[in-house]
Amino acid sequence: MARLFLVVLTFLLAACKTDPVTLKFSGDTMGTTYNVIAVDKTAALSPDAIEDAIAAELAVVNGQMSNWDPRSEISRFNSAETTEAVAISPELAKVIAAANEIHAKSGGLFDVTLGPLIEIWGFGARTAESPVPSDEAIAAAQKITGQSKILSLTSDPLTLRKSLPGTSVYLAAIAKGYGVDQVAAVLKEAGLDDYMVEIGGDLVTSGLNPKGEPWRIGIERPDAGSQTVEDVVNVSGLGMATSGDYRNYFEQNGIRYSHIIDANTGRPITHGTASVTVLAPDAMMADGWATALLAMGREPGLKLAEAEGLAVLFIERNSDSGQIGFETTVSSQFSKLQASQ
Repeated sequence: MARLFLVVLTFLLAACKTDPVTLKFSGDTMGTTYNVIAVDKTAALSPDAIEDAIAAELAVVNGQMSNWDPRSEISRFNSAETTEAVAISPELAKVIAAANEIHAKSGGLFDVTLGPLIEIWGFGARTAESPVPSDEAIAAAQKITGQSKILSLTSDPLTLRKSLPGTSVYLAAIAKGYGVDQVAAVLKEAGLDDYMVEIGGDLVTSGLNPKGEPWRIGIERPDAGSQTVEDVVNVSGLGMATSGDYRNYFEQNGIRYSHIIDANTGRPITHGTASVTVLAPDAMMADGWATALLAMGREPGLKLAEAEGLAVLFIERNSDSGQIGFETTVSSQFSKLQASQ
């Protein structure tokens, strides 16, 4: 009888145990796409409710940060012909404060006021016939850029002010990462501990993947003609972002022009660093730092990464052999993170 009871109890326990369910969501947002993979260990959560919560959060982020939506909070700030302080949301203030930190530490090379320069170089609306802007046009655009000189953020009350009415704030280099973090917060609130959230290549992970293993992500080789994986890295519990110059660029008269603008010169970067990948505690800071360090280039960027304790992988073009190849360089913190996982 005791043996029969044990067999029945074992059967009942097995019957009560549920297998984890893998949830997958995807769609369009922030001018790109998003993908979410999460593991519901209880198999009791409503996928529809989670998907609705994700969509609602992304709608909020777009309503605050989108430069493409004329009704968004940042678009209204940009279009306002005033130099008076404007009340802003805590969420926008958080992103601007992070941008200010990266701007200061990068010597101004990360700059959210570069919109006028991005516009005159035509990225996003360029045609093959569009001319390279004149020196005069570049100089004129530079007069209304310069984040630390033109933007003023206050915390009590929360306000943002521009000293020149023609200045605009362009958040593409940091807002995607912020959006990733906000979606991750939605998943955590729903009780999910194992997930990956990705928006336009920026991502954050938590826990383990559906196979019960640490999350590992491939980093693409910065070659527009291929989709080759250059390296695979452990990213469990981290945010990750890669900034590269190999997708959004144009060539004219034999010269290659990247969409990454050097704030000092008002012109696209010319160094040989093709991409920068940053691992950080959250996706927002990984996003901003990846852009900043790509603007700087490998040599000064690596010095800053070491000084700030940043986990960074640089991929550099190398044409010494007559054919373009690639070399990777990592910061010491990047090596430590990979060794510890």
